[in-house]
Amino acid sequence: MTQISVTSLLVFSSLLRLVFLLYGLYQDATSVFKYTDIDYLVFTDAARYVANFSSPYLRATYRYTPLLSWLLLPTTFNPQYLWFSFGKLLFAAGDILAGYLIIQVLQIYGFTATRALKYASLWLLNPMVATISTRGSSEGLLGVIVIALLWSVEKRRVVLSGAILGFAVHFKIYPFIYAPSILLWMQPPNQPDLVSKVKGFITKDRLIFSITALTSFMGLNVAMYAIYGHPFVVHTFLHHLTRLDHRHNFSPYNTLLYLKSSPFIPDPLYPAVMLSDLTIERLAFVPQLLISSILLPLFAQKDLPSTMFAQTFAFVTFNKVVTSQYFMWYLVLLPFYLGRSRFMEKPVIGIVALVAWVLTQGLWLGQAYQLEFEGENPFWPGLWGAAAAFFLVNCWILGVVVGDIDVQTRRAESLISEKEVIPM
Repeated sequence: MTQISVTSLLVFSSLLRLVFLLYGLYQDATSVFKYTDIDYLVFTDAARYVANFSSPYLRATYRYTPLLSWLLLPTTFNPQYLWFSFGKLLFAAGDILAGYLIIQVLQIYGFTATRALKYASLWLLNPMVATISTRGSSEGLLGVIVIALLWSVEKRRVVLSGAILGFAVHFKIYPFIYAPSILLWMQPPNQPDLVSKVKGFITKDRLIFSITALTSFMGLNVAMYAIYGHPFVVHTFLHHLTRLDHRHNFSPYNTLLYLKSSPFIPDPLYPAVMLSDLTIERLAFVPQLLISSILLPLFAQKDLPSTMFAQTFAFVTFNKVVTSQYFMWYLVLLPFYLGRSRFMEKPVIGIVALVAWVLTQGLWLGQAYQLEFEGENPFWPGLWGAAAAFFLVNCWILGVVVGDIDVQTRRAESLISEKEVIPM
């Protein structure tokens, strides 16, 4: 019965994505507002360069690993009308596989089969997830990689975990934030004091994991550099240090990045600051990395998946560039946190959080519509104010998440202390 239920969920999820994909083909053919994401056109153009034995980086704005363009080589096959959507099908299949792995990992954490299906549905039946993948975003593949990493860590497959993490960071930089959490999660038991923990930090598993992750990451990078040279390093990694993307950006840094990317400030309402002298795109990393890769990993030993969710949520919230695709980075981890969260224990809080999250996005999208399609200038205060509201809502949600993890950690420590008490 359980297997039938899993199969039914996966089939229904596949049909949902097929419907979105077919609708997208119709919209692309009949509407000036295209369903296909511009990034997908970048991917397929890059694949076309690779098919012609050239570099994918000849395609302007291709900022990804060459492996992605290799995966999409079938999109260059003829007839084009049959093969062009191959990448969308691949990304949607990644969604489904990620959902299946979510079910497996949830059961490792003690969820019943029925409960695991319920929470996995948050990903598999999520229309936002289905839409983003069928529009041609590669985040579904990343979801598979991240859940596979979590599965391998929980199964204590140390070498496999390191290899997956190295591959994940090569594929998309941000999963490096999981490294400190996984290393702390590997803390040996029965080390109650800080001195013992420091002395015992270097263990066989940690060394193997670190060496394997570094070897996987550097091996892929060296191979890609040998083929594509300096453009690979510049476009895949260095570009993200100085990127000034302000379009389709939910971040409160949006307006500052727009001003800095402009040769001058035409509107007298904007402050007369020489933004070219500032390093906004670099300073933005400070709070982002402090929270996501230094502070939050401290919770990992007691609740690794919830900590990874909180890390990813913080990383996206404080990122200088936030697009809808980035929401998938943490949505794939949401099922692991939500089952023991205050949002489920007190549904009113959950409903308020969801409504606030959706409404502030809608507020931002309304301002963006005025900019993109009506040619108006809503940057100040409209667009920035909407981005700030969305940021504050996300900060509040992050606070609830961290509070929940802290409560779970304290409960676990309390139970351990009770077990260690010697009866009189």
